[in-house]
Amino acid sequence: MSEADRTRRIEAHLSRRARWRWPEIVFWLALFAIIVLVPSRAALINEILVAGLFALSLDLILGLTGIVSLGQAAFLGVGAYAAAILASLDYADPTLGLAVGALVAAVVGFATAPLLLRGSDLTRLMVTLGVSLMLGELANRNAWLTGGADGLNFTMGKVLDLFPIGFTGQRNAALYSFGVLFVLFALARRLRQSPFGLALAAIRENRLRAGALGIATNWRIIAVYTVSAAYAGAAGALLAQTTQIVSLDLFDFHRSADVLLMLIIGGAGWLYGGIVGAAAFIVLRDVISAATPEYWEFWIGLLLVVLVMVGRERLQDLARRAVSRLAPKLARGGAA
Repeated sequence: MSEADRTRRIEAHLSRRARWRWPEIVFWLALFAIIVLVPSRAALINEILVAGLFALSLDLILGLTGIVSLGQAAFLGVGAYAAAILASLDYADPTLGLAVGALVAAVVGFATAPLLLRGSDLTRLMVTLGVSLMLGELANRNAWLTGGADGLNFTMGKVLDLFPIGFTGQRNAALYSFGVLFVLFALARRLRQSPFGLALAAIRENRLRAGALGIATNWRIIAVYTVSAAYAGAAGALLAQTTQIVSLDLFDFHRSADVLLMLIIGGAGWLYGGIVGAAAFIVLRDVISAATPEYWEFWIGLLLVVLVMVGRERLQDLARRAVSRLAPKLARGGAA
């Protein structure tokens, strides 16, 4: 086989992988339909969408590149405060605040990315956690700008000067978050299927071997970490705009821990895992906390222990077997 034929086959393979399949199309149409048809749950759906975008930002570095982080809350908080400060200065256009939040978080991510180039996974965990703690303390110390422990309250303008996204426009807020999530997900999906994404997969599998093949591993890690920070900053801006309040809680450790749990539940590396995990985590949290307000964290922890010990693949196999056994019985019952 000639080199030209080999190149054409690789391009055709990548093109097939990049196509949207019908389950994906059904997923997004169903999500849009739920927002439109169930406006009473718009606030919960919006929370899931924002959390899904936040989890997607972590999936870009953990799932695609194999870099662990406990500092995603740093970029969430930076993006939220950037959008909130901009709105408090009478620049209340949501799209402008979203762009500024993502840009500021990307700058912070680019500045701190070189810290990840050395050390093991444990080192990266501590470094990213330390960055988040430092930024949180900076926000606390500069109360003249951030509001300190009191946080910031502000009023957002309308999206495209047409749709309010405050407390009186919860469905509009959910649709706004849905649109932002879909666009950024499509970009992340394209990145994953691109040669850059394939290089990230090579780094995830074996960084030394990828470097030996001529891949500039350090620059690619810096690039994907910057993109991940921008995604987390966009999630923070969405969170600030749709709730119209920000506080130092955004920098807390539990934010980074929760998003990591979401990705563990949904599965890392296939991009949809963050959205699925965010939906499962938030719904379970609301349902279990309503039943047992004191012990809901125990049941979430038990679920995670079972998931890790048993394995997601084994649970999926058990579910498929159960469905295959029940399907004939349900078919016979319907015929009767």
